Amino acid sequence: MLIKNIKLLVGILPQGVTRLSGEDMNRLNTIENAYILLENGLIKEFGQMAQCPDYKGETINAMGKMVFPSFCDSHTHIVFAGSREGEFLDKINGLSYEEIAKRGGGILNSARKLHETSEDELYAQALRRLKMVIGFGTGALEIKSGYGLSTEDELKMLRVIRRLSQTTSATIKATFLGAHAFPQEYKNGREDEYVDLVCNEMLPKVAAEGLADFVDVFCDKGFFTVDQTARILEAAQKYGIRGKIHANELDFSGGVQVGVRYNALSVDHLEASGENEIEALKNSETMPTGLPGCSFFLNLPYAPLKKMINSGLSVALATDYNPGSTPSGNMKMVLSLACIKMRLTPAQAINAATINGAYALGLSHSHGSITAGKVANLFITKEIPSVEYIPYSYTEPIVDTVILKGEIYK
Repeated sequence: MLIKNIKLLVGILPQGVTRLSGEDMNRLNTIENAYILLENGLIKEFGQMAQCPDYKGETINAMGKMVFPSFCDSHTHIVFAGSREGEFLDKINGLSYEEIAKRGGGILNSARKLHETSEDELYAQALRRLKMVIGFGTGALEIKSGYGLSTEDELKMLRVIRRLSQTTSATIKATFLGAHAFPQEYKNGREDEYVDLVCNEMLPKVAAEGLADFVDVFCDKGFFTVDQTARILEAAQKYGIRGKIHANELDFSGGVQVGVRYNALSVDHLEASGENEIEALKNSETMPTGLPGCSFFLNLPYAPLKKMINSGLSVALATDYNPGSTPSGNMKMVLSLACIKMRLTPAQAINAATINGAYALGLSHSHGSITAGKVANLFITKEIPSVEYIPYSYTEPIVDTVILKGEIYK
């Protein structure tokens, strides 16, 4: 496929670049009046129209439009049963996230619904959400389990994620999040027994079926401690499964530090983060990931991503799409929140949502930028005046055509 007369081709990087850090995040490489040629699902070549090859195959005329690499959403929970708008009213009426959880709401509410929902119905619900986020411009994403909280139901979720990966053209990474919360029967002194269940029963079965690319732990106040998190990450390493961490959403939990100690691919949330967290992340291979949709929906502080960038770090952005704290999978809205609330520049936000998001998925060698040889996951915009218009027009749909693995997504 040839896409020609592109007003602006955005997000160009040389081969071998796997993430951008510090000042480099404010650079967005582009070509005006460009073309891009796709072959066998990959980006073959691109350049200015003056060098456009004579091509007789499928051609798209993108006159007046821009082309971007697809968003890489490195933190989602889109496999869930039903919705939780009742808790939305509780939040409006003043209850905190922790208070709702103590009343049996939150994650435990979703776990009850998921237990009662068949695998086929879970798949059908998740597929609808997945098609929606693809339409928003997302081409690669991570999906977590974590609403099962029992061996049987966690495996059910992971099998649904695998089925989504096999039946759609999106690139999907699966994360085992059995340590999302403590089931009611393991509270009040039995928490370590649940950690034993995760390490000694769930993980071996997940590994035996090859159902997870990563293992995640919710290391935060009222959830899993640093020591419990370390136990789970150590157990995962025995199976060759790398960690990811829900860290510091509710308090300074030590989640960032334990994540770095165990070489977690990413530490996500980071609403409660300061100098100690920034120092821990320096010279590490761990990607700090902000989830501004969660801060927006729960009225939480926003992660200090700007300070992290100014300290020389890489940062990524993701949606945290889930039924409780972030019921949205729109990466364009994430860009807007990152610019408006976190004070990232549009270039910083786009790099965080593409190449650095791909890094947080373990995919930056193959996704996240316009680079020859990478997977041809792209979107063509509608006719818009500038790159900055995308986060500026925070509710306006801007995606005209989605291309996944070199083919138009319909």
